[in-house]
Amino acid sequence: MQRTASAQWKGSLKEGKGTVSTASGVLKNTQYSFTTRFENGAGTNPEELIAAAHAGCFSMALSAQLTAASLIPESIDTTADLSFEKLEAGWTVTKIHLKTRAKVPGASAEAFAKAAQDAKTGCPISRLLKAEITLDAQLV
Repeated sequence: MQRTASAQWKGSLKEGKGTVSTASGVLKNTQYSFTTRFENGAGTNPEELIAAAHAGCFSMALSAQLTAASLIPESIDTTADLSFEKLEAGWTVTKIHLKTRAKVPGASAEAFAKAAQDAKTGCPISRLLKAEITLDAQLV
């Protein structure tokens, strides 16, 4: 299985602009720039897309863990807060904090906590990243 995305950049780092696209068409020439990445400009950036990918991946991994334990989630809502810091080596994704809230009929707090921890370590995006990954998981 392969997934494909592309990016194009035109101009200098600070004045230039770029676009990102995905083969699926979900992103098509979506703009990004220096200000959307390193300041608070409107638009997306690679780090925001990584955070979205991690939130989505974790939610599916948690669903898989719960389903394997015969617990079918009604809903899983996850936010990924990514920290992007300038280190000696350069700009680095240093941390991602996952915050998830799930409605899982019949789940005990212990079963949910185990499923959440297993999903955090087993999620393919978690395994991809070298950043510190923390989790706040609540059964609601």
